[in-house]
Order: sequence, then C-alpha cells, then structure tokens
Amino acid sequence: METLPFCDMGMFLKGYFPDYKIQKISVNAGFSCPNRDGTKGYGGCIYCNNSTFSPLYCIEDSNISRQINEGKSFFSHKYPAMRYLAYFQSYTGSYSDIGTVIECYEEALSSDGVEGLIVATRPDCMPDLLLDYLSDLSKDKFVLVEYGAESCNNETLRRVNRCHTWDDTVDAVRRSAAKGVLCGLHLILGLPGEEDAEILNFAESVSSLPITTLKLHQLQVIRGTVLAKEFAENPDILHVYEVEKYICLVSDFLERLRPDIVIDRFVSQSPEGLLIAPRWGLKNYEFTARLVNDMHRRGAFQGRLYGGGCM
Repeated sequence: METLPFCDMGMFLKGYFPDYKIQKISVNAGFSCPNRDGTKGYGGCIYCNNSTFSPLYCIEDSNISRQINEGKSFFSHKYPAMRYLAYFQSYTGSYSDIGTVIECYEEALSSDGVEGLIVATRPDCMPDLLLDYLSDLSKDKFVLVEYGAESCNNETLRRVNRCHTWDDTVDAVRRSAAKGVLCGLHLILGLPGEEDAEILNFAESVSSLPITTLKLHQLQVIRGTVLAKEFAENPDILHVYEVEKYICLVSDFLERLRPDIVIDRFVSQSPEGLLIAPRWGLKNYEFTARLVNDMHRRGAFQGRLYGGGCM
C-alpha cells in the first residue's frame, strides 16, 4: 500500500472502527444560522449556497430517521459490513435550543448501524451545556465537532459576513478539548484579499490549537450567492486558482502543519449547474491522487516544515 504524505481520515477512522467501513450520512435537521435569521446578521456568508453540499436524500422536510434510512440505502451496496456516522452538515448543526438539538442527535443515533455523530457548526454556536452532552456521549459513541473557522483573519471574516471572529474559534476549540470532545476545523483557501503567504501562515495558527482533524477546500464561486454577483461585476476581487497552483498551495500548507492533524478533505465539489469558478473537472479522489503524486515528486510531507509550538 502506498504511503501517504499526510495523515489520512480513512486510516484515522480505521483506528476507531477496525472491523468495518464507515460512511458519513448527511442529515438536515432544519436548523438555521445566526447570520441568516437576524441574530447576528442576514443573508449568510457571501459564498454560501447550501444546495452545494446537500445530497438528494438529505432534504429539510424529511424527518431525520427517514434521511438516515435513505442514506443507508444509498450507500449500503458498497460494503456489506458498513456502519455509519450521522453528519449534521446543513447550515449550523447545533443552532437551536439545546433540547431540540439533543433530540435530533438522539433520533439519528437510534437508527441501527449509526455509530456516532459528526456535527458541523460555527464556533459561536457551541454552548457549554451542549458540550457537556457531547462529552458524555463520546464515552460510548464516536463524536467529532467540526468548527467552520474558514479563515484566521478577522478582516476576512468580516468581509465575507461570517459574523464571528478567530477568537471565537480559539475559544470553541479549547473548550471542546477541555471536555474531551474531538474537534476539527474547516478552512476555505482563497477568500477575498488573502494571498498565498498569509494562507500558509494560517498553518501555524491552526497547528497551535488542540484539534484532531482539518478540512480544506478551494473557494468556489456559486450561482445565487453575493460572491457570484461581486465576481461578475469585478473578477479581480478573487484569486481563482488553477488546479496546479492550488495543489502547490495545499502541499506547502501541509508541510507547515502539525504532523498529527488528520486531513479530512482538500477540495469541495459543487454541482456542475451551480459552479461558476474554478471549473477543474476533477473528482475529489482524482485531485487527491494528483496531490499525492506531486508531494512524492517534491519529497514533501505533512509537518516537514512545522516549527512546533504550544497547544
């Protein structure tokens, strides 16, 4: 088996589930977002169109048990001994009153074959009471919280209407780790105003936190978003990466990253009909294969240039 030049999510999950394949099933619990409903703002992030990451079986007017069952039917043909993680992915996966949130999680966990939860949420939407629940749950089930940091630069976060700060991310991660809850970050590479040198410095900021996993993906311009309108009016507001340049950026980023952080993803793949740019025409696995080949060719590997630091 080929040695990968980075910590791979598949191998990480294999350590928890050695006897069977694990598949995430996306769940839409009908939650909203604090910068959509007016709590912090309106309209959401300028790049966000939730349709880009909601599978066909995952629809808001379908109950959670039905979504889980439809997801299992969708994936079960792949492996006979498959188990599942309920992935609360749409909008903000912890954004409702705590009783409702926990009820949704429990409904998902009650489905046969569901071995745990992955909760994708904002760093300003994780109250201590919910962390207490997740901490207790993690004693018996797999639990991972993914915080959408998106950038380490507060000016960028304001620019894209995130309505939270990098300090919010630091606080959420540290509180989660203190309660023994596995957590990860999500970063978008190429947000307006951010150049390669600054993005590479984010690796140090991310590495300083007690995270377990990291998701990266390229900024995509999606139809129906504020960013699409801005881009149409002035394409120079963005650095739209060619795939070769993005591969180089990711490789350089990984070399500066703490070597034990598990990499869950490098790219996002939006539906063809919604995507404006960049249009690479690559599946996720095809991109990963090209990245691995490039890193092997260059002698690059995760953590090669990591400078250390406290968590």
